[in-house]
Amino acid sequence: MKQRIIGNVQVGAVGLGGMPMSIEGRPEIDRSVRTVHAALDAGVTLFDTADAYHVHADEVGHNETLIAQALASWGGDTSGVLVATKGGHLRPGDGSWTVDGSPAHLREAVEGSLKRLGVDAIGLYQFHRPDPRIPYAESVGAVRDLLDEGKIRLAGISNANVEQIRQARQILGGRLAAVQNQFSPAFRSSEPELRLCDELGIAFLPYSPLGGIARAGELGDRFGEFAGVAAAHGVSPQRVALAWMLAKSPHVVPIPGASRPESIIDSARAPELILTGAEQARLDAA
Repeated sequence: MKQRIIGNVQVGAVGLGGMPMSIEGRPEIDRSVRTVHAALDAGVTLFDTADAYHVHADEVGHNETLIAQALASWGGDTSGVLVATKGGHLRPGDGSWTVDGSPAHLREAVEGSLKRLGVDAIGLYQFHRPDPRIPYAESVGAVRDLLDEGKIRLAGISNANVEQIRQARQILGGRLAAVQNQFSPAFRSSEPELRLCDELGIAFLPYSPLGGIARAGELGDRFGEFAGVAAAHGVSPQRVALAWMLAKSPHVVPIPGASRPESIIDSARAPELILTGAEQARLDAA
């Protein structure tokens, strides 16, 4: 697979988002493990997870544990794999999502993630979502401290706006490695953040790039231009969507979620698809 850079780490140009394997509607563990193994076989080296990817209150970090076990059971060399996780988002177990961006919680969350992932330092740790009760500088400052202490190797933020990206970069002393925001054919409001990351050389990780768990399969039906370009190339609309994102900036690394081997195998081939300038403009305007 073609490669891209996050911080000082080289990764495959398309990663794998682990959320569908651990929240509501999740498959059996065996299928999820086969999905991770298929991703590795296809050249995927970035795996994105979070301690909040679980269903029940007593299984915090379900997806982190799953990813760690799947990596350990693969037959190949995983030394080049970057596992990215997140903290600051919580699931009480009643189906809701809450936030806690306090430094105390983030420090506690990192310790839990380290144990579940079975590592001495987390490859990429991202502040999951701003907490309106906590000054953003305090939350990012906690991430900076964890970076300084060697608990994490790379620092990132998620669900951030332009101002927060600039603020985080300053607090981290220029060491902001990644920004993970929602971006897809249906959700383009993070275009300013994508452009800023391109300008600053920060990796931009689009999550739900195919429209989310429930709607990824409908992408071609919802967006005829993507279906049309896909038909011309003899590929899936989903692969076209990822190729379209990759062409926007060399700093874009999409992280499509998957819970089936077939899905990530198709996504992993997106970097091979080269769109013409006319096709790119057509999709931009769609």
